Amino acid sequence: MLLAGCGGPLSALDPAGPAAVAIAELWWVMLIGAAALFALVMALLLWAFVRPSTGTAGSPKLWLVGGGLLLPALVLAPLLAYALSTGERLLPHPGASDTLRIDVEARQWQWTFRYPQHPDGARLSINTLHIPVGRPIDLRVSSADVIHSFWVPRLGGKIDAIPGHVNRIRLSASQAGIYRGVCAEFCGAEHTRMEFSVEAHPPEAYRDRLRSLPQAPP
Repeated sequence: MLLAGCGGPLSALDPAGPAAVAIAELWWVMLIGAAALFALVMALLLWAFVRPSTGTAGSPKLWLVGGGLLLPALVLAPLLAYALSTGERLLPHPGASDTLRIDVEARQWQWTFRYPQHPDGARLSINTLHIPVGRPIDLRVSSADVIHSFWVPRLGGKIDAIPGHVNRIRLSASQAGIYRGVCAEFCGAEHTRMEFSVEAHPPEAYRDRLRSLPQAPP
C-alpha cells in the first residue's frame, strides 16, 4: 500500500529523466537516513526502559553530547553532503553542449511556450510543451502577472515564475511520452487550472512537430 503512492503522473518517485532520477535518489537516501536515525533513537529509548539504571551510569552531559550532538551528526552530516552535491549537479551550468532553449511564460491561467531556436522561425504552443527525447532543455521561466511555479514531477524539480525576472531550469526526458505539469504556487482563485502537459518526441520527429506549430509573434 505504501509503494502504491510511488507512481502516477505527478509522482516525483517515478522519474523519467536524469534530473528527476537524481531527485528521487536523494529522496530515498533521505528516507533511509531518517529511518536509521529514528531506529537509533528508539533503540536508546528501549534500552532506557529495559535497563533504567543505565541512565545514571554516566553524567547527563555525556548523554546530551552523545545523544544530542554526535548521534545526529553521524547521520545528518553525510546526508547534507549528499544533498549539496546533488543540488550542484542539478544547476543549469553554462557551457553544456547540445542544450536547447525554450522560453516559458506563465499567466493566469495558461502557460505559453516559445521555441526561438527552430531553424524555420520561432514557434509557439499553449499549455503543451514539446521537447526532444535525450536532449537537455534549458527552460527560461518568467511570469506576466503574479508568481507561479513551473513543475513537471517526473522530469525534474520546480522553479518559480516571477514577474520581471527570468529563472532557468534544465530538464531532459529519457523516453518518449506525455508528462503532466502543474503550477506549484497558489496563484489565485483558479489556480487548479494552471496545468500543462509535456510531450517528449523522438529526435527525428521533433523538428517536424515544431514545424506544425504556429509561428511566434516577434
